Amino acid sequence: MSARNSSGESSEIVMKKEVLMDKVKGAWAAQTIGVTFGIPVEFKFNTMMVPDYLKLDYNENSLINEYTHTPGTYDDIYMDLTFVDVIEKEGIDAPAQSFADAFTYADYKLWNANQMGRYNIMNGLKPPASGHWLNNPCADDIDFQIEADFAGIMAPGMINSAVEICDKVGHIMNYGDGYYGGVFVAGLYSMAMVSNDTKDIKNIVQKALSVIPPESQFAQCIQDVILSYEENPHDWKLAWFKVSRKWSEDIGNPIGVFKPFNIDAKINAAWVVIGLLFGEGDFTKTFEIATRCGDDADCNPATAGGILGAITGFKNIPDYWKQGLDKVENIPFYGTEISLSKAYQLSYKHAEQMIVRNGGNITENELIIKTQGPVEIPLEVSFKGHYPTQSIIPSKVGNNIEFEFEGIGFVLAAPPNGVNYEENYVFEIELYINGKLVEEAKIPTEFNKRRYVLCWRYELPRTRHHVLIKIRNPSLKYEMPFRHAIVYDDKPNKLDFDFKK
Repeated sequence: MSARNSSGESSEIVMKKEVLMDKVKGAWAAQTIGVTFGIPVEFKFNTMMVPDYLKLDYNENSLINEYTHTPGTYDDIYMDLTFVDVIEKEGIDAPAQSFADAFTYADYKLWNANQMGRYNIMNGLKPPASGHWLNNPCADDIDFQIEADFAGIMAPGMINSAVEICDKVGHIMNYGDGYYGGVFVAGLYSMAMVSNDTKDIKNIVQKALSVIPPESQFAQCIQDVILSYEENPHDWKLAWFKVSRKWSEDIGNPIGVFKPFNIDAKINAAWVVIGLLFGEGDFTKTFEIATRCGDDADCNPATAGGILGAITGFKNIPDYWKQGLDKVENIPFYGTEISLSKAYQLSYKHAEQMIVRNGGNITENELIIKTQGPVEIPLEVSFKGHYPTQSIIPSKVGNNIEFEFEGIGFVLAAPPNGVNYEENYVFEIELYINGKLVEEAKIPTEFNKRRYVLCWRYELPRTRHHVLIKIRNPSLKYEMPFRHAIVYDDKPNKLDFDFKK
């Protein structure tokens, strides 16, 4: 992986083993608490704040109830732990395909970029192609951002080593800003694991951001959060409005384009950073603010809380937030054999391995860590030169689906949660553009095998196109599910007036 060095700084720090273990526990526990706290309002307040008058409850049964009744809530954590398990079985040098296979064939539910990556791998597309935006319309989504925690936790102070892990895992399902979201989060954890001061949060954010190319939209978005915080450090809502005004337009995921639904990585990372900066090291403020920013309102407080927990350690998480944790710590997460208690042990073990691997040392009671100066990674841009212009409802003519558009690309959405058929069925389709066969694909209705986005094509010549989807094996019982098509042009819409004037 080519890169240019943005900082040559490096140092050596000494840490007690018990301190590192406490930080590992704090990171995993606070992450789990944050998911549980925010889940009641997840994607219920899209592109808007959760109002102050809505009480967000948390009690001693919150965790056990979620574990028991809706274990799919913890998709960000069970994905993380799948990758932890690969490292445990195959080592730090496990290849990208091992990580890809592990989550692809796991028995848990996935959505968005993850499910598209899973489908791609099941159908023979290997990483990093499985996450590239030309093959994955959800490439800029939040997915890797919410499951990169493990890479930073196991690399305390060794931010570039965390990024090396991210490069293998993150490109399974994401690219561009979607990939940067995971790199940024891993960097936040890596820096947090060697800090003991919550007043250092701004510095942690800036160091993690220095890995991301400054010309990327992701970096610009987070930089705007930092700037707003510097200008008005006590008004998180003003920061929210400024960032939302500039960065809240999703262009990739067809469920979010033209609608108040945003699972884009950069905007949700902004809500994480708002929670961290304006939370001022206080767990309650951090959880509340990151949640009340809306959108992916369970994953965002989970990430913010996990990073804060990595700074403070488990012992310093207030008892209020640890209530009920003892009821679930030994319960394996959905689709895995790893519980929180086991995650603590594995991540600590992997951190020791990473420390030694990077020239550090381990004594009877202490760890000597050689920290790394952040190295900027290469620029990746998804959907470059593609601008959404309209949404079209295709026609169903016999066994065919068809529509026409003028532009350079399209993406045809499918129902995000599939359709509940009595039995699993696999539709076989042919995609024609302007009479030319461009793809043959299988469309399973089974939830874990479904194609999250039905069809798409980008970088087409700018002209009028006719899209025809032939169903080769129509069912007498079932209709193949589809929704709307998003059309792209090579130029953004121009207004007749300037909003700024």
